[in-house]
Amino acid sequence: MALNWFKKNKPEDRDRLPKDTTEIEEPPEETAMQTEDEAIEAAQSSKAEEPESSAPEKAGEPPATDEAEPEKLAGKPGDKKGFFRRLKTGLSKTRQILTTDIDELFAGKSKLDDDLLEELEELLITSDIGVSTAMDLIETISKKSSTIQDAAQLKDFLKKEILKTMDKVPSPTKALTDKPHVVMVVGVNGVGKTTTIGKLAARQVSEGKKVLIAAADTFRAAAVEQLSIWADRAGADIVKHTDNADPAAVAYDSLEAAQARDVDIVYIDTAGRLHTKVNLMEEIKKIKRTVAKKIPGAPHEIILVLDATTGQNALSQAHLFNKALDITGLALTKLDGTAKGGIVVGICSTLNIPLKYIGVGESIDDLQEFDAGAFVNALF
Repeated sequence: MALNWFKKNKPEDRDRLPKDTTEIEEPPEETAMQTEDEAIEAAQSSKAEEPESSAPEKAGEPPATDEAEPEKLAGKPGDKKGFFRRLKTGLSKTRQILTTDIDELFAGKSKLDDDLLEELEELLITSDIGVSTAMDLIETISKKSSTIQDAAQLKDFLKKEILKTMDKVPSPTKALTDKPHVVMVVGVNGVGKTTTIGKLAARQVSEGKKVLIAAADTFRAAAVEQLSIWADRAGADIVKHTDNADPAAVAYDSLEAAQARDVDIVYIDTAGRLHTKVNLMEEIKKIKRTVAKKIPGAPHEIILVLDATTGQNALSQAHLFNKALDITGLALTKLDGTAKGGIVVGICSTLNIPLKYIGVGESIDDLQEFDAGAFVNALF
């Protein structure tokens, strides 16, 4: 019965891994081929620009980019007041599919039979919980089917089982014991890396931390300008080079500046790259090696930003990035714009990587630390 969904669908409909069609600019070949030692030498022979003033300025309209426009950073970032309400709103599309359809499945029925289980399995897969996770949930539910007599009991049982699945993931380390604490932020093009860095920087600044951002995305048009706007509004320093500079050299210079200025945390922005592009993945490995040469043990965190609207393709990205870089945490953005919120469950059940942050909107308060209990409650 667990394979009913596959039997009913044509082969071309079974592929839950949409192809990533994002177009990104390739770095110049000579830059991509440089070693980390050459990047360090380039950093030492050139002077990075002084950081922008940390005081907010009246910036004009930001240049057009594939990232969201920086919002005015009003209020205290990280304040959980009202976040559950925003989380519920953000998950409304997914919740509508799950709860409404579960109610309809039970209409006129008093027990959980095989036909209902089959429809529930398809419903879970449609919400992008993932085939493997959906099958495991159905198997567990079928063993308790005699005790489930209505939709409310089924939803309650699902909540408990999903929470058990998500609790298996290791908790992220929160203590920032290293100074500077270095965080690389990576991901494919357009997932929201720059906005995520801006929001994380604002959170840390609001907690009294001194933050520096390394503008190591030197290939995307206007990426540095956009990151500068975020740095200004967050109250963080920024180190940047000229367009098409070696990203590893920018990262190295940033760490030197962070040490000189007694910075608490450094966020390294990186160019968007398809996880299937070998030369680009080698380029980001070089940044990691260069950072480690400057500060042993760094980067202390590597956060992979994923776009919830891509559904199961996010899992494919996570597997390949993790293989190349040993990802330490995930940030899932754009949950408010998708009916595929179940991907959070799939990520937690499939990957042994902590989900650290989720984003359910554009404002600074809409990026929060992930709380499995709050998520499951909002989902149902």
